[in-house]
Amino acid sequence: MIIWTADVNSRTRNHRRSKTRHRTQKFDKEVTVKAQEFEELNVYQRARELTNRTYELTRDSAFARDFGLIDQIRRASVSIMSNIAEGFERGTNAEFVQFLYIAKGSAGEVRAQASIAFDQRYISREDYDDLTDRCRRISGMLNNLIAYLRQPRFAGRRTQKPQYKSLAEELNEILKKG
Repeated sequence: MIIWTADVNSRTRNHRRSKTRHRTQKFDKEVTVKAQEFEELNVYQRARELTNRTYELTRDSAFARDFGLIDQIRRASVSIMSNIAEGFERGTNAEFVQFLYIAKGSAGEVRAQASIAFDQRYISREDYDDLTDRCRRISGMLNNLIAYLRQPRFAGRRTQKPQYKSLAEELNEILKKG
């Protein structure tokens, strides 16, 4: 079991791992959530909220005329969610980390596009601050998750492969016993 612990007000994390594929997040040292599916990851849930907020803002009539920017900011916000999900479903932590880096880059892309939308007066200062704050929080969460997964003790597969012996090895063991 992988346990992710985090104090909500700090970035400190304590981690432990056993041989099962389950992931556990602990927040405030009281709430524990096992993440067997990517939808259960807190960072995925925040990315989903960001995507919903992005779609909500881009439906506005002022924004609706700039099809290129709408498409770009929507794709970038969807990319955050998609890369977290795809990475989670991969077989190794190294692959997961690679997809988390892509998701982190997409969060930066949403921030840049929010700046363009604000400069063009498509969104208010309040909406701009909301989007960029959400992106920064998601980037921080992704950074913490990446740092955790890159620890040497978590290298390799997240699920343990059964160990098979060759026919020769099995025969040698039988002969040694007999």
